[in-house]
Amino acid sequence: MTYSNADTIWRSMRPDDLAATITLAARIHHDYPEDDDIFRERLALAPEGSFVLTNALGVHGYLISHPWAGHLSPRLNCLLGSLPARPDSWYLHDLALDETVRGQGRAKDAIALAEKAARAAHLPVLSLTATGPARTFWLRQGFMPEEISEAEKAVLASYDPEASFLSRPVSGRE
Repeated sequence: MTYSNADTIWRSMRPDDLAATITLAARIHHDYPEDDDIFRERLALAPEGSFVLTNALGVHGYLISHPWAGHLSPRLNCLLGSLPARPDSWYLHDLALDETVRGQGRAKDAIALAEKAARAAHLPVLSLTATGPARTFWLRQGFMPEEISEAEKAVLASYDPEASFLSRPVSGRE
């Protein structure tokens, strides 16, 4: 499904979008760098959860998400190898928007895409790792902190000291 606003749309990510996505990630998430292979692997494992925000000028945002299980987040800059055999949530690995498209409802549109993917996979929960600087944004989107284990605390520390594991139910709306 494509969400549009003027000439800028969310569409499924393709392999030829990876270079622009990786460049945008390096510019936006310089404090949270990930190797190019992370992006390639996530797209290969869950193309149904990978999207770009694009127009004639290029890629202005992306969402990478996939099925997941439990309350143990993937470590920052770590390959998954495979997806869980019995997922229980839809994990938002990364949502990034260029400054030029922020404040226009693009993030809510991306979350709606993740919810649609979660519903298609019959997964009732969205989950994510919120970095310290992004935590307030995610709380405003209805995500709530989860109780976490010592193992999850160690994973969160790979992001930053204020990172937290958040989740919210998938809405019933399309």
